[in-house]
Amino acid sequence: MTLLKTCVILLLLTVLFFVLRNMDLLQLNYEENFGIVLKKVTSAPRTVPRTAPHTDNFCTFEPLSLADAKEERMLLDSIAWPETPLLPAPFLFDQTSDPAHSIFTILPGRGGVDRHVGDQLEVMVQIYDFQGNPKKSGGDVLLARLHNRALEAGVAGRVVDHLNGSYSAVFPLLWEGSAHVEVTLVHSSEAVTVLHRLNREHPERVLFKSLFRSGSSSETTSCNVCLRQTNQPQCNYSDLRTGEPWFCYKPKKLSCDDRINHMRDGFNVRLKDKEEKLFQSKVNLKVFIHSSGPANVMVLPPMKGQPEVDQGKGKSGLSGYYYQGVWRSLGGTKVHQFNNSSAISQCLKGKVVHMYGDSTVRQWFEYLDASLPDAKEINQNSPKQTGPYMIWDNAKNILVTYRVHGPPLSFIYVPTSELRYIANEIDGLVGGTNTVVVFSVWAHFSPFPIELYIRRLQSIRRAVIRLLNRAPDTLVVIRTANLRGLTPSESLNYSDWYTLQLDKVLRAVFKGFNVRLVDAWEMTLAHHLPHNIHPGRPIVKNMIDILLSYICTK
Repeated sequence: MTLLKTCVILLLLTVLFFVLRNMDLLQLNYEENFGIVLKKVTSAPRTVPRTAPHTDNFCTFEPLSLADAKEERMLLDSIAWPETPLLPAPFLFDQTSDPAHSIFTILPGRGGVDRHVGDQLEVMVQIYDFQGNPKKSGGDVLLARLHNRALEAGVAGRVVDHLNGSYSAVFPLLWEGSAHVEVTLVHSSEAVTVLHRLNREHPERVLFKSLFRSGSSSETTSCNVCLRQTNQPQCNYSDLRTGEPWFCYKPKKLSCDDRINHMRDGFNVRLKDKEEKLFQSKVNLKVFIHSSGPANVMVLPPMKGQPEVDQGKGKSGLSGYYYQGVWRSLGGTKVHQFNNSSAISQCLKGKVVHMYGDSTVRQWFEYLDASLPDAKEINQNSPKQTGPYMIWDNAKNILVTYRVHGPPLSFIYVPTSELRYIANEIDGLVGGTNTVVVFSVWAHFSPFPIELYIRRLQSIRRAVIRLLNRAPDTLVVIRTANLRGLTPSESLNYSDWYTLQLDKVLRAVFKGFNVRLVDAWEMTLAHHLPHNIHPGRPIVKNMIDILLSYICTK
């Protein structure tokens, strides 16, 4: 019996030695499947972050699986921008796109002079350089809308790049009366060349840092999705469930465990000689292009036998339009009006609404907070920008929450205890008929490689699929990206061109899944209010009407 016990003990010790000896290898294999490979970085254990030696490759992404790799390739192909010109150093500014010389022309209608509701309007745009010469290649960033200010009507136009310096903008004619064409040059093709290079070569140009504190000692170090090679070891804060990457340089005297917050630390944009000229307000950054003739048309009632408005997306491919200041859907759920607190609270009665993401969805939370006077704020002392927030109406059994998404986050200050990833939060929900999940994640991802955003969305999508598998009646609503107001400096990190790429990827990743979209891109483009990262209240009101129409379909 004594011999048997001795053998068992020796066997257990052997197994324990093998496990301890191979733990690092097992952990490394686990994290490599997350999709970001930082060579020679020692993975952090599940409970205690450890330091990570510097890496030879600055920031290399790899797909999580063969299926993810295939999808990523398809997504990258789908958002591929037309080839833009190389910029010699120094480049010739006079040969770049100039909105002042460029023109648009309304093309004659088919079948006669008259235009009717239900027809299409086509506009031809020709881009010229500052010397007045027509451009011979594409790649400029254009926006187009059709509107009538008196009717508070507006609709986005679909822009087609012919790759030869000319573009088409196509609009559906959806209301009677005057319709005015507006075409905007957001960026020249040369500016796109610069923006593309910045994200490829300088993904760390938005600076972040964290404060480490232990007792009376404190240190601050730089952090980011990827950190450049130095002699300073790194702390690996990548999320062990989703694989979302985040690293900080290790403090000299303190432990990785002593990190207490996350902060933005400014910007470090590196432009080449004269490239700043490509980003000038009132010169070539979000500037209107003038018409070579009339800029408006008169729209007559529908022709006999023709439906008033195509209520499906049809050939326009649009989500909706404004008329009398109200958003009308072009297919899908009919949008109802929730014009007072009573209507909003009645719709939300018995509902739990969880909101996750950036400040654009926090704006929705703030709207509902102001619209539910009987609801009480539960955690009023949370950080203003990040939350978490919660309002509760006991009489009507309404609960609405908001929590910010995980890094990258360009907020000034976030406690590390509040750094959560949307996928993990969704995995913690029970779901059900009375549960609504709303998220918006895009505004902080513009300055980073698009592959990072693809992985974030794939992670969230997997969590959404798990949620809908266990609770199929849960309503999931996604707020898409929207246009911003751009200063020259903002455009280098948060350009509408970056946002457009993110928006296309988001729609593609969730296409065909049981989720609902609120098309913030079209709703900001079609409206007369100036573009703003946080749209004006009339736009937000229409967005909330769509959200509530999804919740209360009858």
